[in-house]
Amino acid sequence: MSSYPEPPFSTPAQDPPGLTEKMSPVPDHGEKSYRGSGRLAGKRAIITGGDSGIGRAVAIAYAREGADVLISYLSEDGDAQSTAALVKDAGRKAVLVPGDVKDPEHCRRIVERAVSELGGVDILVNNAAHQATFKELEDIPDEEWEMTFKTNIHSMFYLTKAAVPHMKEGGAVINTASINADTPNPTLLAYATTKGAIQNFTAGLAQMLSKKGIRANAVAPGPIWTPLIPSTMPQETVEKFGGNTPMGRPGQPAELATAYVMLADPLSSYVSGATIAVTGGKPFI
Repeated sequence: MSSYPEPPFSTPAQDPPGLTEKMSPVPDHGEKSYRGSGRLAGKRAIITGGDSGIGRAVAIAYAREGADVLISYLSEDGDAQSTAALVKDAGRKAVLVPGDVKDPEHCRRIVERAVSELGGVDILVNNAAHQATFKELEDIPDEEWEMTFKTNIHSMFYLTKAAVPHMKEGGAVINTASINADTPNPTLLAYATTKGAIQNFTAGLAQMLSKKGIRANAVAPGPIWTPLIPSTMPQETVEKFGGNTPMGRPGQPAELATAYVMLADPLSSYVSGATIAVTGGKPFI
């Protein structure tokens, strides 16, 4: 069994989107454990929300599997530089593109940078997300609802629409959904609703892109220990986070990386329209 930490946790609250180094315990992204085997040699990948959390773990894994990586992230005051250093340490190219994926023009610029600086796009990982906690429906501002949809699902449309014309047969689109798509947490109503939309977007997209030889899949994480947690959830929730799973703990970002590698791997050529659940044993129906 894993020796990863179990709750209760005592980590300081943060302002969104949060910083990795301020968390206790610090998440494991596979910095010391992930070993590549060339499964993505020569590939060019875009990862949104690639500076921290799940995105950082995917960036490390992709680089160690042989891919060059464009890391899209929100703010300069974050984890992007250290993530880029890990990609470069693996001998791969790292391109950093700060900015807000709610903006369709920025999404198009992300793809343009990948084409100009990496030489193309083979893999698109739509991972950037926003969430906030509200106990009552009337507490959710209209602006919050709209922001969540623009960040979590509208950006996937903009990015995918821009990237697909540059993808060759064998390309892969991988979207981060959530266990909330099927078992929504009512205090994360806006977030959970977008995650359900992501699953449907992925299923329809897989059928639409199949004639181009491009696959579309999703990963549905359960509770994962990332900066999003102490920066968007009440302290009492953070303290016991992940304790309600059969494994009794949250997952670490490193524990999701292999799912994203598998879905990007050309050997997974018949896997499209699927959702891979990584939930610590919690059923995903």
